[in-house]
Amino acid sequence: MSKSDKDGKPKNPEAIRKDEATSPETARLTIGENTYDLPIRKATMGPDVIDIQNLYRRSGYFTFDPGYTSTASCESQITFIDGEKGILLYRGYPIEQLAEYGDYLETCYLLLYGDLPTQAERQRFDNEITRHTMVHEQMRTFFQGFRRDAHPMAIMVAVVGALSAFYHDSTDINDPQQREVATRRMIAKIPTLAAMAYKYSLGQPFVYPRNDLDYASNFLHMCFSVPAEEYKVNPVLARAMDRIFILHADHEQNASTSTVRLAGSSGANPFACIAAGIASLWGPAHGGANEAALNMLEEIGTPENIPKYIARAKDKNDPFRLMGFGHRVYKNYDPRARIMQRTAQEVLAEVGDPNDPLLEVARQLEQVALNDEYFIERKLYPNIDFYSGITLRALGFPTSMFTVLFALARTVGWIAHWREMIADPKRKIGRPRQLYTGPVMRDYVPMSRRGTGLGEGIHNQD
Repeated sequence: MSKSDKDGKPKNPEAIRKDEATSPETARLTIGENTYDLPIRKATMGPDVIDIQNLYRRSGYFTFDPGYTSTASCESQITFIDGEKGILLYRGYPIEQLAEYGDYLETCYLLLYGDLPTQAERQRFDNEITRHTMVHEQMRTFFQGFRRDAHPMAIMVAVVGALSAFYHDSTDINDPQQREVATRRMIAKIPTLAAMAYKYSLGQPFVYPRNDLDYASNFLHMCFSVPAEEYKVNPVLARAMDRIFILHADHEQNASTSTVRLAGSSGANPFACIAAGIASLWGPAHGGANEAALNMLEEIGTPENIPKYIARAKDKNDPFRLMGFGHRVYKNYDPRARIMQRTAQEVLAEVGDPNDPLLEVARQLEQVALNDEYFIERKLYPNIDFYSGITLRALGFPTSMFTVLFALARTVGWIAHWREMIADPKRKIGRPRQLYTGPVMRDYVPMSRRGTGLGEGIHNQD
């Protein structure tokens, strides 16, 4: 159908091009004497995007965006973040409501399938996860190949990737049923593997999962029980653990999620893709931030030292940095931080001193940051890592396990994004481009001529 004026007469080509240039549905890019109309794709929430998929074909130019900070790498319906307003939604549901009224497995179902489960759906899902918590018995011997002092994240990268060697019947990404089985296996088995990694580091025997316990309680039981005595899971601690899992379940297109999607775009099996995500999460700039924040609080030590460290943080010549403040996306208070603050208080009141000096340091440091113009101008608000380290330490975990727990919780988010990508009929293998600034083409120089000034390349030889 041709474009027409209001009176029904066809417009001439000049008028059509002018309308496309000024239409809110397109953006116009001018390069020299050439102009290109680029379609604008609408978002249900957040910024719309300029579609540049055909830009290189039409213009011969790439875009340059280090870190992809201004590039939408995919279309997704899973998680939404508004960093300016401090909003985090899983499938449209505020994280505060899910953490207050729901639990982790319900959140898993939501992230995977788009809606909260009915009672029957929830019962079936819980049962299927529970029945998959044991791992192949030969994986016990697999652990013996690691040194006892191996970092638990190194073990997790290896054993999660190795799941594809044990479960051949759920690696065909083109089979929807196998994708479902792989999904349940990873959500169920990664807590078991994480607990095994922890026990291995202690030299203690592995503890089998129990089908009569809920997800978080079962994990705590596998981590902290021993055969010599009975261990009863504290419900307050189990609820705190469950809430931590919810808060870390997904966070849009972060480094590890993007890694999972990129690995999955090649057709790699799901276990390998999640192992790639774990490797990315291991980086201190991503999953290790809560450990860094705890180390910082321990370095400060007491509230009396806060002014000195605030001054150091403001000093450009001092390498000290306040960890747990600011976020790549959030330019407001991280909505997860408030929930984690309350969780930390509940855990400390249950198992330790609610007047823990580190918690008091955290409280006062937070107040200083929220009222100091230096932090306000730079939008350095507390993030989730600021309180999660304190909470995990109070639960009994060493700092080496912090990122492992992050990976356990984030598994469902990774899988949800992997499933969404695999089901997309427009899926393409990821292939970022580059701005090349290296040497131009040159000829190979034989060893005898290098550095002698006898010629630049083989074409100069007699």
